[in-house]
Amino acid sequence: MNRKSLLSLLLAGLLLLAGCGQSGSQEKSGGLLSQIKEKGEIVVAMEGTWAPWTYHDENDQLVGYDVEVAQRIAEKLGVKATFVEGEFDGLLAGVDAGRYDIMVNGVGVDEDRSQKYDFTDAYAYDRTAVIVKNDNTDITSLEDLTGKRTANTITSTYAKLAEKYGAEVTGVDDLNQTFELLFTGRIDATLNAEVSYYDYLKAHPDADIKIACLAPESTLIAIPVPKGETALVSAINDALAELRADGTLSELSMKYFEMDISQE
Repeated sequence: MNRKSLLSLLLAGLLLLAGCGQSGSQEKSGGLLSQIKEKGEIVVAMEGTWAPWTYHDENDQLVGYDVEVAQRIAEKLGVKATFVEGEFDGLLAGVDAGRYDIMVNGVGVDEDRSQKYDFTDAYAYDRTAVIVKNDNTDITSLEDLTGKRTANTITSTYAKLAEKYGAEVTGVDDLNQTFELLFTGRIDATLNAEVSYYDYLKAHPDADIKIACLAPESTLIAIPVPKGETALVSAINDALAELRADGTLSELSMKYFEMDISQE
């Protein structure tokens, strides 16, 4: 074989590899979305214990803002939503491992999570409240958390914020466990969504708690998707845009929070 023929073969081989690489990239970008549509369902991870985002009603039915948002997204994708419940700290790991397609559970966007997941556009905005017992006068600002004891699910943005301001954070499984620690004096405060605080008070009007202060900025709430699944992110963003435009997100917000958290 002469030198010219050898070079031609090498060039053809390189072009073939480049084509395969491009095809593989396209398959990855549309991979999970294609699988979801092929099986006709999207597996959604959520806690089921965090009212009014995702919880069980008096008939033990899974309900909440995030439940209905996920169902509407599934409808837009032309599939059904299958919900899997678990503790918050294990749900994101389940998305990593491929056990769940997405997680819809009031997930706040932060720098650490953005390095591990691709996020959709925000579909809600959350103000973080520092919650204490009514007789607590030591905490009136985030800066007062230094040296104090708080409790949250360890991987939550609330725990990270408390640690940022010098608090010692105890890990818990859900909001009810957090309030048990607060009422018994084993922690000084807990950080959580302002809307979850008001929802808890609605169910427990005599609860011995108050909001000591609010974080100055809202947290963007979005849906984490495995890295590289750009087609799925785009499809969910299209669905969210339609739900925002036709007023569905606002209606669901008013239904569950009595305020519109879909607007910043």
